[in-house]
Amino acid sequence: MCGIFGVVGKVDRSTAELCLRTMTHRGPDGWGLWQGEGVTLGHRRLSILDLSENGKQPMSFADGRYWITFNGEIYNFLEVRAELQALGHVFRSESDTEVILAAYQQWGEACLPRFNGMWAFAIWDRRERTLFLARDRFGKKPLFVAQLPGGAFAFASEMKALLPLLPNAQPNRALIRGMTLRSSFAYEATEQCLVTGIQRFAAGHCGVYGNGQLRSHRWWNTLDHLPEVPQRYEEQVEMLRALLLDACRLRMRSDVTIGTALSGGLDSSTIFSMLAHINREHRGEARLSGDWQHAFVASFPGTPLDEAAFAQQVARHAGIEATVLPVDPSRHIDQLQRMLYLYEDLTVTSPLPFVALYGQIKKAGVTVTLDGHAADELFGGYSNDWGYALLDAGANLRQASQVLDVYDGGLPEGSAQFRRPSNRLVSYAKRLGAAWAKEAFGLHSNLGPEYTAHPRWRQMDHLSRALFWQTHSFILPTILRSYDRYGMANSIEIRMPFLDWRVATLAFALPWHAKIRGGFSKAIIRDAAAPYMPHDIAYRRTKIGFNSPIVDWMRGPLRGFMRDTLNSQAFRQCDLVDPARATRLVEHVLNNPKASFKDGEAAWWSVLPYLWNDALLGRGTHNAAPALKPA
Repeated sequence: MCGIFGVVGKVDRSTAELCLRTMTHRGPDGWGLWQGEGVTLGHRRLSILDLSENGKQPMSFADGRYWITFNGEIYNFLEVRAELQALGHVFRSESDTEVILAAYQQWGEACLPRFNGMWAFAIWDRRERTLFLARDRFGKKPLFVAQLPGGAFAFASEMKALLPLLPNAQPNRALIRGMTLRSSFAYEATEQCLVTGIQRFAAGHCGVYGNGQLRSHRWWNTLDHLPEVPQRYEEQVEMLRALLLDACRLRMRSDVTIGTALSGGLDSSTIFSMLAHINREHRGEARLSGDWQHAFVASFPGTPLDEAAFAQQVARHAGIEATVLPVDPSRHIDQLQRMLYLYEDLTVTSPLPFVALYGQIKKAGVTVTLDGHAADELFGGYSNDWGYALLDAGANLRQASQVLDVYDGGLPEGSAQFRRPSNRLVSYAKRLGAAWAKEAFGLHSNLGPEYTAHPRWRQMDHLSRALFWQTHSFILPTILRSYDRYGMANSIEIRMPFLDWRVATLAFALPWHAKIRGGFSKAIIRDAAAPYMPHDIAYRRTKIGFNSPIVDWMRGPLRGFMRDTLNSQAFRQCDLVDPARATRLVEHVLNNPKASFKDGEAAWWSVLPYLWNDALLGRGTHNAAPALKPA
């Protein structure tokens, strides 16, 4: 996991070094800069596989014909390496980076489907004078591109690394002003960015830059790879269990300490419990980390968001004590602008608790975490997913009743709950109508024809279509962006076994009733993971999740900061916000005891564009780049 940067065209070395310095947090273990004939490649290194100098980047291959700068991990690099060795390739390092180079020399673009991992990389071909760019299937690793004044082309892992090349960059006012809290979840899946002149290189795409033009295309379409699944549910469970265990095994490959951000909920508990099982079954396997017994629990003492007791139960079942990390925003308020600079985008809640959590994990000596993200989007973990399941249940009242049982008293206050049969029938009719209306008015309208015109799309049930939309165009892309930033702000690599492409494609091949079944959401995950974890955790119905108690914080440690911001002349003159509306929303949260979490989100969102602009484009001291140490 690292930060990458490059320019095709003229750029002086000092400017290139400045660009790299903006991403020191992504790679504190070293840096490299290579300049050839009209091209510059830069790299910030976070050492995870092959910690020696042999793993340093930019890296060359084939007598210097190919040069690469790479961010990410290829988890199955040992298997791909063995295949390449059988074809005659010789390796001088133990890194996955060199495997990418050899695979590209051997297979060209066709190497990409062979990789199981997360990546954004660029390969310069000195003979053809072309730059090959590629991004992983689901966009786990970020990649931004820009056409520079004078005709040069640049790319980087973060927008801020391109800003020294775009001294007159401005906020994308049309995008920011037109963005609502809900629509903010959708733009991450597009090419649009918050800074003019910068575009996002799309997930699942690759391309070649040459002769002054970038030509890119989609190399991955999830619908092309849906597997055939057994008819019997029990066999479906076994299939998921085997794939998820193998996804965890591959992601335990590391030459540094690994751990887990453990919430006590189903998803992270599944991952951690499977790590313990894999350690028992595969201990001593090549490159499999034996130093994995590190579970970290974010605690919000005295709030309904505190799940520390559940997480400790899971950790003790695996034979260890979890480290509980109380999250206290008052300790980090003076770092808010710095954190917004590192995050460099708009986020619906304060990044303080998330950045703070991974910061404490890093201080504990952990560089890689295996976390439970993506399970909700793939397997139906959100409270509105059952509306689509009701569509699929149709007139089958037995199945409809099981869907409604999922939320029978199992969600926190404010969520829909059903307790009497008469209420269930009434709610069933209402929710069924609402779901039909959403479907009819084009819920999936931001999915392209490569999906909606695909034969497999027409075969998918309503719930699977909704989850596909959440995964590819709505919620998950934003989650991937966020956790990349939260981790990288602290030089931590976050791995997500649920997002292994084999697990993801299985999720969309499964029928809806494998996901919402017998009164449980994510039923197939529960049944697959139950042998490895406490029973009451596997079948726990309450869902809290890791969120900021934003209302409590705005009334407490953030109160003065919010009021100072609203009263500042710079805020009142900022054309990215509505100062009067923002003041009303914030004061409502500060003064109304009944203000809800949604009120807190709305208040934060009303102020955020100003904070973002000041942090990223204000050129203040909080975003000053540190000096480079010798390469």
